[in-house]
Amino acid sequence: MIEAAPQAQWRAALAEGRFLLQRARGSGTIFFPPRLAEPRSGDTDWEWIEASGMGTVHAVTVIHPRPPEPPRAVVLVDLDEDVRLMSEVEGMPAEEIAIGLRVRARIGERDGAPLLLFEAA
Repeated sequence: MIEAAPQAQWRAALAEGRFLLQRARGSGTIFFPPRLAEPRSGDTDWEWIEASGMGTVHAVTVIHPRPPEPPRAVVLVDLDEDVRLMSEVEGMPAEEIAIGLRVRARIGERDGAPLLLFEAA
């Protein structure tokens, strides 16, 4: 049986309610997005680890769709594991989301697929 690509494995874990990151066994480097090898060294000996889910907003862009849809915030989040990813912060007005805001990951759903989202911590 052929093992699923890392991106597919990551999405399957999300569907199970788990937020995972990859860690190179040799260096201990944690990396994201999911890939076949650690980006700097090319190390292909890696493992999945549970993410803490905690992070800090590094950058924010507020998107203003056509009314009646409310504005939404797309953010870059620096996870406590020293990994940066893009997502959305929900549960508060988009205009109140600012750089430096502490956030916590949660797994939501959009169009029937699991989605990694954040909320204020």
